[in-house]
Amino acid sequence: MSRKYKFNEKEGAYFISFATVFWIDVFTRIEYFDIIIESLDYCRKNKSMIIFGYCIMPSHIHLIFRSENGKPSELIRDFKGFTSKKMLNVIKENQQESRRDWMLWMFKKAGSKKSNVTEYQFWQQHNHPIEIWSLKVFEQKLEYTHKNPVEAGFVMEPWEWKYSSARNYCDDYDGILKIDVNL
Repeated sequence: MSRKYKFNEKEGAYFISFATVFWIDVFTRIEYFDIIIESLDYCRKNKSMIIFGYCIMPSHIHLIFRSENGKPSELIRDFKGFTSKKMLNVIKENQQESRRDWMLWMFKKAGSKKSNVTEYQFWQQHNHPIEIWSLKVFEQKLEYTHKNPVEAGFVMEPWEWKYSSARNYCDDYDGILKIDVNL
């Protein structure tokens, strides 16, 4: 893996993106979005994650964060591990999920291609962390994160997307997940 895509500065802030395997549009139901929001909130309150920005899209997540204890790689590994297990269980149990069998088949197919996966793989394994080394880079990554649902055609304005920190940056509105606005 390229040196460019590693958590080199353990105390630094990072922009990362991670996607479901095969870019499957999993996050189409409120209960699926809620798992991610609750998990990010848990990490923020209990695992020293400082969140500056986020956007949860149907197949991927953008996150600008910092690990207060200097363990960004471990923090993301734990987050992805927990959310993948939780999401798979909820999908398996969701009788209303019309794509359940297909999604589980795809997750199993992805898992069968990796020697370190026992059965299902939910997330792609890479994160491509990019260090936020200046205010200009922070602003660029935050704008990119917030404009993602606009570019996808889901909303006209960034703050209209419920699952984005763009709402937190508007008129002191807290949004659905509290963030840390100071770098």
